Amino acid sequence: MGESAKTPQPPYYAVVFTSQRTDGDRGYGKMAEKMEKLASQQQGFLGIESARDSGLGITVSYWESLEAIRNWKENSAHKFAQEKGKEEWYKNYTVRICKVERVYSFEM
Repeated sequence: MGESAKTPQPPYYAVVFTSQRTDGDRGYGKMAEKMEKLASQQQGFLGIESARDSGLGITVSYWESLEAIRNWKENSAHKFAQEKGKEEWYKNYTVRICKVERVYSFEM
């Protein structure tokens, strides 16, 4: 996992995508990179964090507004990736949309 996303002061929104993958890559890695790059170019995008162990993956993307999240969900390339995910890459997934109201952190 890379470093944490640099987000502004709250409030803003987080989309928490929790998933279990099917076996094998079958183009998943390339598509994930492409979707992260495309998301980062969307109006209202604030950052992304992602982690995966052998079974569970969690990706959190941060957005300025619910409208920005809705626009990203409706992006045609993203919709294609969503369908491909359902057909080939995921055993299951859950999406949670949350309003971030407070942030605190620790750094050495």
